[in-house]
Amino acid sequence: MHADIVFTGGTVRTGNADAPVHDALAVTGGRIAALGTAALAARGARTTVVDLAGGVLLPSFGDGHAHPVMGGLGLRGVPVRECTSTDQIVAAVRRWADEHPEAEWITGDGFDPWLAPDGRFDAQWLDTAVPDRPVALRTSDHHTAWVNGEALRRAGYSATTPDPVGGEIVRRAGSTEPLGTLREFGALDPVLDLIPTPSPEAHVDALREAAARFAAAGITWVQDAWVAPHHADVWVTAATTGPGLPVRADLCFILEPDGWRERIARFTADRRRVESGAPGLLTARSVKFFADGVIESGTASLLEPYTDCPHSHGIATWTPEELAEAVTAVDALGFRPHIHAIGDGGIRAALDAVETAARTNGLRDRRPVIAHAELIDPADLPRFAALGVIANLQPLWAQCDPLMSELILPRIGPERGRRQYQIATLLTSGARVAFGSDWPVTAHEPLRGIATAVTRQTPEGTPEDGWLPEERIDTATALAAYSAGCAHQAFEEKEWGVLHPGMRADLVHLAADPVTTAPGDLAHLPVLGTWLAGRRTHGAGVPDHSRAGRR
Repeated sequence: MHADIVFTGGTVRTGNADAPVHDALAVTGGRIAALGTAALAARGARTTVVDLAGGVLLPSFGDGHAHPVMGGLGLRGVPVRECTSTDQIVAAVRRWADEHPEAEWITGDGFDPWLAPDGRFDAQWLDTAVPDRPVALRTSDHHTAWVNGEALRRAGYSATTPDPVGGEIVRRAGSTEPLGTLREFGALDPVLDLIPTPSPEAHVDALREAAARFAAAGITWVQDAWVAPHHADVWVTAATTGPGLPVRADLCFILEPDGWRERIARFTADRRRVESGAPGLLTARSVKFFADGVIESGTASLLEPYTDCPHSHGIATWTPEELAEAVTAVDALGFRPHIHAIGDGGIRAALDAVETAARTNGLRDRRPVIAHAELIDPADLPRFAALGVIANLQPLWAQCDPLMSELILPRIGPERGRRQYQIATLLTSGARVAFGSDWPVTAHEPLRGIATAVTRQTPEGTPEDGWLPEERIDTATALAAYSAGCAHQAFEEKEWGVLHPGMRADLVHLAADPVTTAPGDLAHLPVLGTWLAGRRTHGAGVPDHSRAGRR
C-alpha cells in the first residue's frame, strides 16, 4: 500500500533514542507508516510528497499549561501588551475608549507588572483618560488588576472595605483609600464579575483564533488550565462546527474554595459532555487548583516571610487541610489534580495534598501536575519523583528580566532567588517535566521557551553565561519536554511525542535543525508546517485564521 504523505529532503528527528535520525517519513491513515528507506519506497502516484527543503521534521509540540479561551478574548480589548510605560497604557486606554464609545467597560490584558514602582498602579492615572466609564486592566501574570475610580466605585471598594479572603486591595500610602491596584482573585473577582460576558459566538471565535496561533507555533495539543463551566461548551462547539479545531486539548475544570463540594458534584457530567461531544479531540481529565499567588505581587505562599515584608508569608488560596481534602475528593472521581503552586509554601501544600490523595485512594497512574513550581524548598524537591508529580514548567520565565530583577528578587532575597526554576535539578532527580507557556501570560511559541531553557538568557543575551547556568538544559532535552513530556502529561505517550511507526502523525516542520542551531537563534527558527494526525493545520495551503475575528 502506498503512503498518503512522504516527507523527504531534510532531517527527521524522531525523539527516539534507539533511532534518533532518519531522512524520510511516511504517513498512512493519519499514522506514521515507515521511516527512512522504507518511507521512500512507500511513494506512489497519489502520494503527497512534502519537501523538507533542508529543514527538520520533529514530533509536534504540546503546551502543558495555557489559557486559550482567556487568551483569545484578551486579544479583543485595549492593546496594552506592548506598552513600555504607564503613560503609554493610559494613552492606549484613551484611544480605545474614544474609538469605542459604545463599550460599557474598557478592558485589556497583558501589561508588565513592573511598569509602576513596586507594582502599585494608581486609579487616578486612568481617570485622566476615562473618568466616567469603568476601566479594568490585568497584568501579564493575571494576578493583579489596575482599575480606575469608576471600577472601584461599582465594585463597592472604599476606605472601609476590608481585604477580601484570598485577595488584597492595595491602599494609598498613609491612608485606607484604595489605590487602584487589586491583587489575587479574591480582590479581582468582584470587579471582573461586573464586566459583561462576551456572547457564546465571541467565545468560539476567540478560541478558534487562539487555536490557530497554537497550530502556527507547531503545537497540536494544549492543556486548557482554566475551564469555567461555560467554557466546556465553547470547546465542544468550536471543535464540532465550522472548520473545527487544529489542536487537541484536555480541559481543566477550575475549582475554588468557595462551594467546592457542590461544584465537584457536576464534574463527572461535565466530563462526559465534553468527551462524548468531541471524541478523539477533547478530553476533560483534570481539575485546576490555585495553591497560592505569585511572588512579584507578594501573594505566593512562602515558608519564610518575604524579605521586603517580614510580616507576610503571602496568600495561601486554600488552607493546607482543605486543599488536601479537595484534591483527594477529585482524585477519587478519577480526575487528575493540576495545581498552580509558585512559592515554596504553596508547593509543599500541593505535594502534601497529592500525598494525602494517594494514601487515601490507593495506588494508580494518576499523573498529578504542579504547574510553575518556581521556588521549591530543597526538602521537597525529591518528592516530585517519589509521588509521580509532573512539574509543568514555563521555561520562558527562567531568565533575569525586569520582572525578576525589579520585583521578584528584592522580595525573596539572594538565597531563595537561587532556587528558582530548577529545571535541570528536577530532571536529574528523576522527576517528570513537561513544558508550557501559560499564554497569554507569556508568549506561546515553544521555540522561545526552548531558547530560554537552553541559555537562561534574556532575548538581549544577558547574562553572558546565563542566569543560574547550572539549571540550563540541552536543546534535545528541551524539545522532549515540549513533546514527549507533554504527551505523558496528556496520558498519550503511546500515541504521540516521538516519531515511530504506528504513532499518530502529529508533526512539526522547522526551517533548520534546532539541535544544530546556535542557541541564540533558536527563538527565531521559522515553523514551516504543522500536522495533526496527518492533516496539515499550518503552512502552505492552509488558511491563516490566526487573526480571525480580531478587532
